[in-house]
Amino acid sequence: MHNIKDVINMNSLQEAKETDPMNGKTPLITRTVSSLCPVCLEVISARIFQEDEAVMIEKHCEEHGDFKDIYWSDAAIYRRFMRYQTDWMGLTDSPQAHQGCPFDCGLCKNHKTGTLLGIIDVTSRCNLSCPICFADAGNELNEPTISQIGAMMQALRDQMPVPCPAIQFSGGEPTLRKDLCEIVSLARKMGFAQIQVATNGIMLAVRPDLCKDLVYNGLCTIYLQFDGVTPEPYKAIRGYDLLPTKLRAIDNLRAAGQHSIVLVPTLAKGINDDQVGDIVKFAFKNRDIVKGINYQPVSFTGRIDQEERAAKRITIPDVLALLEDQTNNEITRDDFYPIPFVKPISHLIEAETGISQPVFMAHPCCGAGTYIYCQGGHMIPITRFLDVDGLMEMIIQETNCFDGSMLGKLKMNEMILRQMPKFVDELRAPDNFNLKELIWSVFIKGTRKSLAEFHDRSLFLGIMHFQDLYNIDLERLEKCGIHYALPDGRIIPFCAYNIVHRSRLQKE
Repeated sequence: MHNIKDVINMNSLQEAKETDPMNGKTPLITRTVSSLCPVCLEVISARIFQEDEAVMIEKHCEEHGDFKDIYWSDAAIYRRFMRYQTDWMGLTDSPQAHQGCPFDCGLCKNHKTGTLLGIIDVTSRCNLSCPICFADAGNELNEPTISQIGAMMQALRDQMPVPCPAIQFSGGEPTLRKDLCEIVSLARKMGFAQIQVATNGIMLAVRPDLCKDLVYNGLCTIYLQFDGVTPEPYKAIRGYDLLPTKLRAIDNLRAAGQHSIVLVPTLAKGINDDQVGDIVKFAFKNRDIVKGINYQPVSFTGRIDQEERAAKRITIPDVLALLEDQTNNEITRDDFYPIPFVKPISHLIEAETGISQPVFMAHPCCGAGTYIYCQGGHMIPITRFLDVDGLMEMIIQETNCFDGSMLGKLKMNEMILRQMPKFVDELRAPDNFNLKELIWSVFIKGTRKSLAEFHDRSLFLGIMHFQDLYNIDLERLEKCGIHYALPDGRIIPFCAYNIVHRSRLQKE
């Protein structure tokens, strides 16, 4: 078990000073990080700095010249998110680095986050040829055997100090494998709490039997490519109108008894950024089965034309602004928090169970999320009726005081349950929201059933922006919690794999 008092920092939720005491003005952002030359992949220094209200990244390679790109489009949100940046103790079973990040992947001693989600590409084949595909998938048959997949999953489950809790089968298009249900069943037997399949939905639309078999064998979530609610984005991004196919896939999954779909829109400026709000509205109409949306601003890796960066680049703050505008402020940028914000929940569960938990230590600029409730046809972000900052600070305080004894656990639980009402605005809270029940059943008891009930009442909105050669920050990479497992036993962070390792390893 982790030493909670060592890894929870009471200052992590305190407001950072954003004004210069000498002149009363907000200081400009400027940091130096390590990055890569987009041409030769040499590690070079990069400067992250504020330009007007945006945050930029610029770097210079002695051989290939200067490069500049947008890092984060809103400096104020950048400052707020960076308040939650924390460090971690690293992994206990990883080798020392030799060449340095990102060439020693994976994972080396310098990596600061265990695997929160493991990804296995079960095939390189795909029944689409999308011009933006970061995996450059196609017709070539290149896929691991089921025994190799079993070994990769075991490597994830053997990770110390915390076994990987979640697995996603990807590709290519994983539903092209005839033994996908057998692979899902194997993942369930190996103890993964969350089992996902990332798919374009084509096979699920034409094969209701596959939907039923996946559910029967233990699939938890379908990670469904979903770029919009009209034909145009699909024609631009995928080559033809796939919307009817997506809707048939959802209907087939619903009929098969599937209870969890996450919609995954790949966002590109000028292509589908005008549909961000409409996708939320679609999800709400289908919230019996759609439990979340994970917007993914396009990453300029793989097949996409690098010359289109300036025209299509979109960052997390851009998505927040679009949500705000397209939902008439029912959802705003202030409703979102970065991934490491939820770290105290891991420590609360760890204190309760005595078992080391996955800790969400990703870099604050990697992703953002919130939960949305529905009341009277309106979308209500959880932040509108729950003081989430105050709640997290209270949980940190109580877990820091926990001495590890049974009496200490009882006192901690009593204090948490006693203080909870002051964090809820009862007049604004939805009828089906009960904070005491939520904390007790989800965070303290931690049962899978209680977690499913929580998701049944809400919709998760997330944004993940993966890096490419033009905006890569190796500090972010060292905190990545989404990792690919490979047949040779290595576990490689998502961005390192797609930027540096994928093309070479696929050739091998």
